[in-house]
Amino acid sequence: MRVNIVMPQMGESITEGTLIKWHKRKGESVKKDEIIYEIATDKVDTEIPSPEDGVLADINVFEQETVVVGTVVAVIETNGNGSADTASETKVEEPAAIKTEPASTTQVGGELIDVPMPKMGESVMDGTIIKWHKNVGDKVNRDEIVFEISTDKVDTEVPSPVDGILAEILFKENETVNVGVAVAKIRTTTGLVKEKTALKEDQEHDQDQEKKISKPITNHQSPITKSPTANKFYSPLVLSIARTEGISLNELEMIEGSGIDGRVTKNDILGYLQNKQSGKLFAPVLPTNISEKTEAVKEVKTVSRQQIEFVAMDNTRQRIMQHMVNSRDTSVHVTAVMEVDMSRIHNFVEKNREGFASEGIKLTYLPFISSAVIKALKEFPLMNSSIEGKNILTKKFINLGIAVAVEPNGLIVPNIKNAEEKSIRGLAKAIAGIGLRARTKKLVPEDVVNGTFSITNYGVFGSLFGTPIINQPEVGILGVGAVTKKPVVIDVNGNDAIVIKPMMYLSLSHDHRLIDGMLGGKFLKSIKETLENFDTSNV
Repeated sequence: MRVNIVMPQMGESITEGTLIKWHKRKGESVKKDEIIYEIATDKVDTEIPSPEDGVLADINVFEQETVVVGTVVAVIETNGNGSADTASETKVEEPAAIKTEPASTTQVGGELIDVPMPKMGESVMDGTIIKWHKNVGDKVNRDEIVFEISTDKVDTEVPSPVDGILAEILFKENETVNVGVAVAKIRTTTGLVKEKTALKEDQEHDQDQEKKISKPITNHQSPITKSPTANKFYSPLVLSIARTEGISLNELEMIEGSGIDGRVTKNDILGYLQNKQSGKLFAPVLPTNISEKTEAVKEVKTVSRQQIEFVAMDNTRQRIMQHMVNSRDTSVHVTAVMEVDMSRIHNFVEKNREGFASEGIKLTYLPFISSAVIKALKEFPLMNSSIEGKNILTKKFINLGIAVAVEPNGLIVPNIKNAEEKSIRGLAKAIAGIGLRARTKKLVPEDVVNGTFSITNYGVFGSLFGTPIINQPEVGILGVGAVTKKPVVIDVNGNDAIVIKPMMYLSLSHDHRLIDGMLGGKFLKSIKETLENFDTSNV
């Protein structure tokens, strides 16, 4: 008997689902309740089991295809007796939102699988390909890294969903691609290949572009319309930015594109806007003839082009730059500094470092500092809040961010979820864990969202103190300086004495929109007192 497997309805408001992964191939046997495929909807991602024992007779929907609820996605041939139904004749109807040439399927050497730009968080709409690990024609194994991407939330490596051969690379390095768009195709060893008419796709791109660029834009600029002489293709994302920022078509055509065939990417138009706003758009261009020289502004010396190296910012650096500028323009930064006597903790660390190492724990000052910060956040909960419009959101949990430097020139702030529940040992393991995942690009979006307060340890590079920039939307960040031995004046029985102590500067940057100097000072003093009187007997 043939049994239809349909796209299930995962909620009253759910009308469609996307098939994201097949766990079985055509012709393979399946057991009742064994997982056949996975789907994603607006509400939930879930695995779909088989309703019967049998053989997977037909696969009607490919991975990354979106179909309406009730569509037959596969057919199972059971071992029982019964009248055959018409499942094999059921045609999969594409929802109206998907404009593609009706697909045909041909039995060939392997199935052609689209590898899409993954969605790395609810608010993440695109990603930038920063490195391809495979070339066209290379063999790839399932879960083997194919390429790396960078998003607003996290940099990560993307593995292959199947075993096969990398058949096509659709986007170059440093191109920004919308979530869900195929960036590569992998040919498997068996299955069906879905064929599409390239001409039809091109026509749809043109139609979609004309619909989008015919809409008027703001700031009293001329609307972007398709010029009869303009053959450039602009992605919907680029056109959306152009409309929002009031860039006309003529102005858009002046932007030099870095994508395939000179296509303007998201980074190109954002860079153009930044230069335009800073007044650098029409800065003089250095001469290409190395014999010519450029006169330095208001200086006697001259500089040849050979003496200047031009290095394009990578995507990570550009995003860090945008975050820093955004934080500067959002929070009113104020920084307070206190000096801390680290003698008690220093002596404990030196004495117990090897013992902790035997447990697989690298004992440093940072877990103790983190513990002191958590205690202070509980005492002053306003430091563990954020601002949303005219409202203050005070968090009842502590997700402690730890800034991690990433070679060669990057920075990311993953956070330890529910850090208030962890001991010194737990904090030490968690700090080491997120640091390793950050440096090996194994972070997931959940690691870098919903932070409530951050710590940056610039002391690891020898800096004594600094003025850190707040990690939005938090209202404070603690900077940790290097622990150095120095002469300190202390009171001994009413007399001043000079002794050598391991001392450390802590700098607290806080958002003066919410945190005034008194609260910032009390918070910092609480951390100082906890560290100087740390009860190491319970560690």
